Amino acid sequence: MITSPHLDGRDRYERVIEAWVDNTHEDTFTHTVRLADDDHAIEVSADCTPSPDYEVRRARARVLRGGADPAVAADFSNLSGTRMVAGFTRRLSDLCGDRPGAEVFVDAAVEVARLARQVAKLPASMTAGLPSGGAQACWDLDARGWADLPDSCFTYSRAGRALLSNRSVTASAGRELYSPVPGARRVFVRARRLRLVLNGRRLHLFHSMHDNVHGFDIHFEVDIDSGLIVATDSVTSRLPYQGLCDEPQARINDLIGQAVDAGLRKRSQPLVGGETGCAQLYDLTIDLLKLLRYTR
Repeated sequence: MITSPHLDGRDRYERVIEAWVDNTHEDTFTHTVRLADDDHAIEVSADCTPSPDYEVRRARARVLRGGADPAVAADFSNLSGTRMVAGFTRRLSDLCGDRPGAEVFVDAAVEVARLARQVAKLPASMTAGLPSGGAQACWDLDARGWADLPDSCFTYSRAGRALLSNRSVTASAGRELYSPVPGARRVFVRARRLRLVLNGRRLHLFHSMHDNVHGFDIHFEVDIDSGLIVATDSVTSRLPYQGLCDEPQARINDLIGQAVDAGLRKRSQPLVGGETGCAQLYDLTIDLLKLLRYTR
């Protein structure tokens, strides 16, 4: 049986996330995430070093509205010294425990880690010629700015790299994401909206994400009785590399016919993510799946 704790007593649920990056310090960025739904509104902020360390120097959180436990927010200061790499979600789960609002605090902090993969502190001399460099110049800067990009998706795979010289590709990133001006505010801004809608025996899952370089709107339709995904839709209005990132987007259709169960998050990685897929499409998908509950 597929359901969601967020649909108890209602047939619609919506979560809104506002996130941004400020270039506040010489060696760190400040990443801020505000998450709000019908039950909670919280904010998580952290000063973090860029790639490759992704170290939290200082973290804080606060409850803006609702029943989240303020003690969870107070404990975020204990993240100092933690690296936002493999194991970070487990560290967050241990920190937040099963206290009221723990889930939204974990999700907001995971979004902080994702923001850290969107901005770099490269020397200005390396990015001076970027406006005339085109997609190839941006791709090379990406490889220098983020150590964990190789084979993280199709675009940064060997196959993706080969296509750069064989087709027309347009890069969305500007110099401000690689070498932001000291003290610059909101150098990267992201908005997410997740929605669950129960309509009879069909459950609809929506997720949109729009920021400086991405524009995604995806939809899954789930048949409650069979427990299967019966339809998918995706609109990509903006991509980091238009003409290259488009390549794996049709893979969302590989989820049609998949059983929506506790194992789908793991099964979806080779279907829509990995070096033949799209990391953003995978994240958007699993964020929706995390909102569901499966019972026998």
